[in-house]
Amino acid sequence: MSKLGFISPFFIVSNLKESVSFYINKLGFELWHNGPDNGPYFAMVGRDAVSIMLKEIAHTVKPIPNSSRHEWARWDAYIYTEDPDMLFEELSSGGVTLRQPILDDGDGLRGFEVADADGYVLFFGRTKT
Repeated sequence: MSKLGFISPFFIVSNLKESVSFYINKLGFELWHNGPDNGPYFAMVGRDAVSIMLKEIAHTVKPIPNSSRHEWARWDAYIYTEDPDMLFEELSSGGVTLRQPILDDGDGLRGFEVADADGYVLFFGRTKT
C-alpha cells in the first residue's frame, strides 16, 4: 500500500494578505506559494510538514469555519505537535490570541486552540500520554 505524506486544509479567506500575515507573523509559518503574479488570490503557507492553502475568492464568498455551523464542530484543522506545552509557550509569548488555553480535554487530547484572521480554528496538540 502506498504511504501518504501529509494533508493540507484549504480555507476560503476574506483577505489573502491579512491571512498570510497572520500565519507568518503570528504562527511562524513560511510563505511557500503566492499567486498568480498579476494579482495573488491563492497562497500556501507551511511550517515543518504542515501546510495550509488559502484562497480569496470574492467579497460575496465568505469564510465558513466549522464552529460557526455548530458548537460541537470546534476545529477546522488538527495539527499534531509532540510538545504542545512548548508550542503554547512559543505562540502565547509571541502575542497570539488563544481561543482556548492549553489543557487536557474530554476527548483524551492535550493542546490548545487558535483562531486565525477568518475565524478558522486550529487545534495544536496530541493524545494524552
